[in-house]
Amino acid sequence: MNVKIATLSVIFALGLVLARVSSEAQQPTKAPRIGYLGGPSLSSLAPRIEAFRQGLRELGYVEGKNIVIEWRSAEGKLDRLPDLAGELVRLKVDVIVTTGPANTRSAKEATSTIPIVMTQDNDPVGNGFVASLARPGGNITGLSTLRADLSGKMLELLKEILPKLSRVAVFGTSTQPGNAQALKGIELAAGAFGVKLQHLDVLDPKDIETAFRAAGEGRADAILMMVAGGVARAHRTEIVELAVKSRLPVIYQSPSVVEAGGLMSYGVNLNDLDRRAATYVDKILKGAKPADLPVEQPTKVEFTINLKAAKQIGLTIPPNVLARADEVIQ
Repeated sequence: MNVKIATLSVIFALGLVLARVSSEAQQPTKAPRIGYLGGPSLSSLAPRIEAFRQGLRELGYVEGKNIVIEWRSAEGKLDRLPDLAGELVRLKVDVIVTTGPANTRSAKEATSTIPIVMTQDNDPVGNGFVASLARPGGNITGLSTLRADLSGKMLELLKEILPKLSRVAVFGTSTQPGNAQALKGIELAAGAFGVKLQHLDVLDPKDIETAFRAAGEGRADAILMMVAGGVARAHRTEIVELAVKSRLPVIYQSPSVVEAGGLMSYGVNLNDLDRRAATYVDKILKGAKPADLPVEQPTKVEFTINLKAAKQIGLTIPPNVLARADEVIQ
């Protein structure tokens, strides 16, 4: 009788174990949680966000099914970024994705352990985010917009459109990392083309109108816009209106300004960088360490021209330049 009871007890206990194992096996695997930290409003980041989602889908991640994304935006109020970064850390997200240098800095100050993926940064080493592009060394990696040839190429395009170009006003932001490297590229090209440069520092949105006035007084033939990306995007309508008023050709880094009525842009395709950021997220979720993932430099550069803007200032774009444009806005 005791043997039977003992046997039944063993069978009962074994049944409990098997039931627990079966129950655990049937429970869905916890979906990874991504924190997405934006400075501008999420609506203004919509094309970049969709590119990021596309990159995730290409890798088999579907939001709401096998991955969760915590969307946070400072709505243009950058002083909110530290609190938003802290909120993502408290949620214990697996990775934080940032849309720009200010966001990355806030995330860096909020955590030294959660991996951070930059969708774009103009100078990751100069900003102190990584030890080097090849070996980041900490909890941050991702993509950079740093390309030494971009600013020189922008001046070259101005020269092709205006063969008699002799003076160019360069609007820059001296406090922005990467600004010094960009200026070197412009100065090298200016020397080759025999163009004189007028450097105008735009540290604050209120400096934009002052810089346009100074360019006119300095008899500039054109303007090369290297102003910090956040300022240029947030004040693109004002910039476009001032450019038309001054009747000066302006080349920008971002196509968003051209879409808003600017003349032309030559720069890195940010949507492509956001799509590529998904590959970093995937690698990290699969166990890779940010310290060992090299920062990727941009390969896709786009040239956009707005013919309506050209007509407004009485400028004719040469056919050979038009033929090289990736997009022409009529």
